[in-house]
Amino acid sequence: MKIDAARIYRQFPAAAEYLSGIYIVQRDYGGVSNTHLASWVGVSNSAVTQTLGRLKRLGLARQARYGAISLTEEGRAIAVKILRRHALLEHLLVGVLQFPWEKADEEAKRLQSQISEDLTEHLFLRFGSPQTCPHGNPLPGSPLEAKLLKAPRLSQAPKNAELRILRITEEGEQIPKMLDICHVQGIQPGARFRVIAKEGDEIRLVRAGKTTVRSRHEEIVFPLGKADHIRYELYTH
Repeated sequence: MKIDAARIYRQFPAAAEYLSGIYIVQRDYGGVSNTHLASWVGVSNSAVTQTLGRLKRLGLARQARYGAISLTEEGRAIAVKILRRHALLEHLLVGVLQFPWEKADEEAKRLQSQISEDLTEHLFLRFGSPQTCPHGNPLPGSPLEAKLLKAPRLSQAPKNAELRILRITEEGEQIPKMLDICHVQGIQPGARFRVIAKEGDEIRLVRAGKTTVRSRHEEIVFPLGKADHIRYELYTH
């Protein structure tokens, strides 16, 4: 039976967030538990259990008793569509409308279930077939997907490493004020930094190109817990 995605969005608005969340957590961690999904969506475990029951009845998700959550073929297809729409809407908001980079994720969530496939494909071509969203996360099926998913965490970067930021993970985007902090500090895809220290639960960075650091005002201090959700590659001259 073919799933009518538009009808599901109208009758079950939360489906888009749950399906895309399951897809992303599965992609990044290899498995999805009720607890992890509850944290992702920002609801209780009991709310997840209730919503999963509805997704299962619709033929969009499955879960063995006390086991990991997964998407059916139909559920995965809807999740992929939602994630593509979300990323392309972010490009529209940031690149064309100059909407703040750090606010685009939340705004795109409000719109992602509303636009048509025709507009989605138009935006994809209009923006030159982008492979990532403005925060660096890969569109499903992107040739860059494997590289970006395997990229190391900023929290694990060694001292004196010169690096280039690749992405703020989708999970990182869910953390309150995370994108605001990244925006203020200039931690965005393509930005280059050098690690100067790890102290306690913080990592200290300086913008690439500085050979000396004259004061702490030149340093960027970032919590290691949040740095877990930022991925990088070593920069080679």
